[in-house]
Amino acid sequence: MLYSPPHSCQYDDCTDLALVIDAHCHILPPSFSDRRAEIAQRDATFAALLSEPNATIASAEDLLAAMDRDGVERAVVMGMGWTNHQVAVEANDYIIQSVADNPSRLTGFCSVNPAWGERAVTEARRCLAAGLAGIGELHADTQGFDITKVVAMAPVMELARSNQLPVLVHASEPVGHTYPGKGGTTPGKLFRFIQNFPGNVIICAHWGGGLPFYSLMPEVKESLKNVYFDSAASPFLYRPEVFATVTELAGAGKVLFASDYPLLEMSRPLEQARSAGLAPDVEAALLSGNAAKLLGL
Repeated sequence: MLYSPPHSCQYDDCTDLALVIDAHCHILPPSFSDRRAEIAQRDATFAALLSEPNATIASAEDLLAAMDRDGVERAVVMGMGWTNHQVAVEANDYIIQSVADNPSRLTGFCSVNPAWGERAVTEARRCLAAGLAGIGELHADTQGFDITKVVAMAPVMELARSNQLPVLVHASEPVGHTYPGKGGTTPGKLFRFIQNFPGNVIICAHWGGGLPFYSLMPEVKESLKNVYFDSAASPFLYRPEVFATVTELAGAGKVLFASDYPLLEMSRPLEQARSAGLAPDVEAALLSGNAAKLLGL
């Protein structure tokens, strides 16, 4: 395993709470705003999440301004779980260029659809060769693949495993309120997916839809040894206590601060994380240390 989670802060500046890495942000080509209806017709994920005129689309410049405003040092940027191959290539190209233009501020993930088969592997390989550092975000519901099926997922997962790169997957809660894009990738499905690919580093977005709460079961805890959980959109889902609870259940090295920008401005989840009552070294690991180690920054 390439990435071993830190059990305590291991960085000289880890007590500096201004150092923040946001592990889950979305940027899109600026033209997507003007082409909203066209893109929505071509891509089911875009249609589900961003077809409404008031749905926020952010460019790299928008993100960098938000980072400067809210004191975020670096962001992990990604597209959506695209269904249309040409839309994915255009969005991935924009992320590649944005990372190349801002290497000290942005780290990029590429978005592909496992349902494309070999085309997904080819596109992911192209993006990784261009400097991107992971694969995601995957949206099983809109992309139309079954995350529990080994045959469907194996090509993309093998590429990620052989390159020792993380795969970030959308997760959702089996209970609670509904919202656009919630979907049905709930803890049971995620657990089967994780068990199918024990050699992969997997990031479960949105607290894994509650999967960490099952870590009290020994067999679940054992299966999650290569799994990380991000806090994307946390204020929409949970009270601040979720940070301490998941840190205790999953381990202090397994939680990544994330906002889901531009769905949320970074300041709101940052305030939630900093009000969670974590020990200073645990908070520093959450806000930057864990992501820095995971991504080799």
